[in-house]
Amino acid sequence: MSYAVNEIYYTLQGEGAQTGRPAVFLRFAGCNLWTGREQDRHTAVCQFCDTDFVGLDGPGGGRYFSAADLAVSVDSRWPRGGAGRYVVCTGGEPLLQLDGALLSALHEAGFTVGVETNGTIAVPKGVDWLCVSPKAGAPLVLNAGNELKLVYPQRALHPEELVSLSFDYYFLQPMDGPDVKSHTRAAMEYCLANPPWRLSLQTHKVLGIP
Repeated sequence: MSYAVNEIYYTLQGEGAQTGRPAVFLRFAGCNLWTGREQDRHTAVCQFCDTDFVGLDGPGGGRYFSAADLAVSVDSRWPRGGAGRYVVCTGGEPLLQLDGALLSALHEAGFTVGVETNGTIAVPKGVDWLCVSPKAGAPLVLNAGNELKLVYPQRALHPEELVSLSFDYYFLQPMDGPDVKSHTRAAMEYCLANPPWRLSLQTHKVLGIP
């Protein structure tokens, strides 16, 4: 199997339970809920995505023809001699491509492997940290994991529908865009009134980092 990668870069995790943690982001190209093309956004299942995952021309991007080669590229982004290696497999939708061979190669390189997924595809065994971000209108296959991160608000998907699932953490993340201030206040008020929900902010955007 080959892997279509949009970009690979080293930064701080900006969202959820791992906020502030140094990480290599391995962004796969492609998604099953939107093509990534603006002309298709109005017909997509997920119409609010703010991530560019189209193409293979980002830093470290390209088509990798072996899990070992891709793991080497991920490893090259981590500071030499640095401990606590952590890689976030994201997209697009990473579970369209992430497989056991790549998980093994990343583990052999010393990485803890996190995944950020829309939850519509089964996850392979061996993932160390699973973050599921459900989308309205998409069937949720993954009902358990480490954190559930709901972009808020979504008209057809409400937090009370999800809180009974088996996750360690439940986050509301304000939907970005022109109404982000009102969305942030609404998410904050919901969390205050409905523990165990917690507020997740996109701190990487505040800091101006990838």
